[in-house]
Amino acid sequence: MKLWGGRFTKPTSQLVDEYTASIYFDKKLAVYDIEGSLAHVAMLGKCEIITKEEAKTIAEGLQKVASTIESGEAILREEHEDIHMNVERLLIEAIGPVGGKLHTGRSRNDQVALDMRLYLRDALVEITQLAVQVQQALVKQATANMDTILPGYTHLQRAQPVLFSHHLLAYAWMFQRDIERLIDSWKRVNQSPLGAGALAGTTFPIDRKYVAQQLAFEGICENSLDAVSDRDFVVEFLSDASMISMHLSRLCEEIVQWSSQEFNFIEIDDEFSTGSSMMPQKKNPDVAELVRGKTGRVYGHLMGMLTTLKGLPLAYNKDMQEDKEGMFDTVETLRGALSLFAPMIESMNVNKEAMYKAVQNDYSNATDFADYLVGKGITFRESHAITGETVLYCIKENKYLTDLTIKEFQTFSNAIESDIYDYLAPEAVVQARNATGGTAKNQVTAQLKKVTQAIEKNNQWVSAKNEILSSRSYRSI
Repeated sequence: MKLWGGRFTKPTSQLVDEYTASIYFDKKLAVYDIEGSLAHVAMLGKCEIITKEEAKTIAEGLQKVASTIESGEAILREEHEDIHMNVERLLIEAIGPVGGKLHTGRSRNDQVALDMRLYLRDALVEITQLAVQVQQALVKQATANMDTILPGYTHLQRAQPVLFSHHLLAYAWMFQRDIERLIDSWKRVNQSPLGAGALAGTTFPIDRKYVAQQLAFEGICENSLDAVSDRDFVVEFLSDASMISMHLSRLCEEIVQWSSQEFNFIEIDDEFSTGSSMMPQKKNPDVAELVRGKTGRVYGHLMGMLTTLKGLPLAYNKDMQEDKEGMFDTVETLRGALSLFAPMIESMNVNKEAMYKAVQNDYSNATDFADYLVGKGITFRESHAITGETVLYCIKENKYLTDLTIKEFQTFSNAIESDIYDYLAPEAVVQARNATGGTAKNQVTAQLKKVTQAIEKNNQWVSAKNEILSSRSYRSI
């Protein structure tokens, strides 16, 4: 008989049990379910809804259930549908009928919402910490490559040379925004729904704020209907995760290109590469490719959650069982990608010579040629035309701008003098971009200092939240 089976005259079909059961995946919430139950039963005892002796017996029983689940001894059964009913059944088996008093004043609707918020709080801190580690790896490579110049691209065409450190820090700032979004979402996740009941609250004189304090929540969900039906915090996390995945994917695309023989700008360490079963010479950037590929998986979970929620009336509906698998899978997907990414970036070998050779053998200094002419009193539009004509001549003659003689230069403009070569050297082109946020070395140095300060603040946030979360482990309640 189901724990809720009093109203029914027949058992549910085996097919229904198999189709509707969520225990196969929501067993991930076991530790959080027990944690929430311990706080709930402590409140029941405090408010004298049950006796203090009963509360103590139930709490001790929950600790035993937690141990059997952690050790793998506990058998979680499909016919008990979900982790909540399985925990309660194990509790009753362990301590007898008094275990049935645990569910006083709550519903599985507010219980599952609580469990998911507890789970996602931990996940937010972990994902943030891993994202910070990726930032740190990017900063380490940037610091080691403050004098490394590579071609910058627009439309995947050579555009202007930039410092490699500048390029890497662009991604460090992307991840900074990702981290800020995760941190900002914390306050919306960290609200307790417990006490909302099925949808309308409860007739028992519970103390919702006491439970919230026990679980280190910053407040409670103020509306019982909203408390049980809200999954905005899941959507927000999936959205943030999609953004992180997108940034990882963009960097992966560049890593795949840079590590190809055609570019030869970097080499991925053997620990983060794979080979071919047929072609013995191959060294494949499979980690970067798979991270790039899994981005679609994360996007899919976001769209799936939005689609599930879009037509649901208040309050709880069984459709909302679909909120967990995508969230769990997204956490695991990001955890795996970010854990690999930091050491892969940190250990990659940078081919400085190949990058420098590339910027010498292109026309990415053409803008500086035009700017040079402007400095000689020629309008930019005329300078642009002169530069274009000069580049066309170089292409026909199989030369680059720095290969031209002064005599050749002066066939396009008499304003050109021998100082032109100083303007067109890759180092000069980079250093000339000295506006705030530019690629000149002193600007990149200033940027590096700012992103390092941001990382320090991120780490402080992670440490503070880890301290809070470790203080409310169910083992210590």
